[in-house]
Amino acid sequence: MLEAIRQAVIEGDADLTVQLVEEALEAGMDPQTITDDGLTSGLRTVGELFDRGEYFVPEMLISADAMEQAMVIIKPLLAVGGFGGAGTVVMGTIKGDLHDIGKNLVVTLLEGAGFNVIDLGVDVPIEKYIAAIEEHDADVVGIGALLTTVLPAMERAVTEIKAHDPDVKVMVGGAAVTAETGDRFGADGYASNAKQAADLALQLMAG
Repeated sequence: MLEAIRQAVIEGDADLTVQLVEEALEAGMDPQTITDDGLTSGLRTVGELFDRGEYFVPEMLISADAMEQAMVIIKPLLAVGGFGGAGTVVMGTIKGDLHDIGKNLVVTLLEGAGFNVIDLGVDVPIEKYIAAIEEHDADVVGIGALLTTVLPAMERAVTEIKAHDPDVKVMVGGAAVTAETGDRFGADGYASNAKQAADLALQLMAG
């Protein structure tokens, strides 16, 4: 059953993934086991296929959607502390930018990596990031931008977040951003795609 769930995620079959998860739960399978050894394992394989150039962003998106739909059922059943054990990440697209496809994919892969993700959505002002950091005791903040016009806002966000809480790790990404941009802004890391963002968050927690 777990292998079937894993394969359904890899193939991006959302309906089948949900059906199999429901059947597994009805059979008495532990929700955490379904999450770890079925859904997350499948998404991890998708990330590996992406790294090898066998999968591309569209494939990742449909696999992420399959996991997202299944997690709607699973999350309420997980034991306290059973999900999000890797840490808490606040995610959002910076103010002035309304693009969310890349951000949504990052959120799903972060959840697949074991993070509790606070998704602030798009067009997020600096004070909203800072409020979320305080409210959720965040370990990492992810700031995305697709438009070059919002890069000054991203730079201010990184500066003000680090000034407010020097311990929180800030990672940046999106089509408008480069590694050099991230360094110049004072971010703790840069990711060029969703898989790298999830890996980077794990590295920042380990470091």
